[in-house]
This record gives sequence, structure tokens and C-alpha cells, in this order.
Amino acid sequence: MNAANPYSFKKATLDDLALLKVWRSAPHVLEWWDAGEAYIEADLADPRVARWIVSIAGQPFAFMQDYTVHGWENHHFASLPKGSRGIDQFIGDPDMVGLGHGQGFIGARMRTLFNAGAPVIATDPHPDNKRAIAVYKKLGFEISGPPQETRWGLILPMQAKA
Repeated sequence: MNAANPYSFKKATLDDLALLKVWRSAPHVLEWWDAGEAYIEADLADPRVARWIVSIAGQPFAFMQDYTVHGWENHHFASLPKGSRGIDQFIGDPDMVGLGHGQGFIGARMRTLFNAGAPVIATDPHPDNKRAIAVYKKLGFEISGPPQETRWGLILPMQAKA
């Protein structure tokens, strides 16, 4: 964390499960993020996915995950080059929505992933999530295909290249 990047990323742990449960039950998160089962210990241990609690000035406010797009059979991003990462996230604290933090922390994580060698970062918002799509476009993502149904729901594939 510094003046250029005020966001910190802490690996999500079992101690964060209660906070994640609260955030995932918030109406603004439920609109786009499947309530499903709350995360469990096995989810946090999955080596395919890095899960993060995002904070600003020591205050946690968002969740982000990045994952290998080659970790699941027939994943919709499996054709991307080796080392590509997918991302998903939400702002859990409703008071932090609409203030530019999404673009800020997503951009910070993208820089880290590109610096670590990811050739492509992919994301897959719901096609009706205009706010998320606009943020992704500001960050250099381009739509990479038509909306499609996946095992995770209806998505709009988007990619950003290093």
C-alpha cells in the first residue's frame, strides 16, 4: 500500500468467513453474485484460486479472487495462453460502492498479475451488469465474445492483455 496504490490485499482465511457471509448476503452483492453456499475451509485451500480481502486504510471493504483459467475442464477461458488468470470481485461494504474503489483495487491487482507474468486477465460479468462492464472497459478489458451460458451462469467474456 502506498500513495499510488492505497489498497492492500490480504489472503482470505477462516477468520474472514463471517465477514464474507455478511457481505455475500447484502442486496447489492446478491444482485450479481450468487448467494450459494458460504465459503468453507476447502474453498480457501483450493490451489487454483487466490482469494483476497481488500482493504483501504486498514478497513476491509471488498473481496477479490483470481484463478487459473486452466484449472477446470472445459472452462470458458481455457483457450487463453498458459499463465492467464481470471478475476471476480465485489465490494462488500455498501458505503464504498460508486466511489471509484472498484476501478482502483481491480487495477492494482491487475498490475500485480501482469507483473507476475500473466499474459491475459479475463473476467466474466453478467451481460446486464453495466456498471461492472464500464469499469472493466476503463481498465482495458475488451469484450471477447457474445454472452454465453456457463456452469457459473450467464456471462459476457472480457479480456485484458499485458
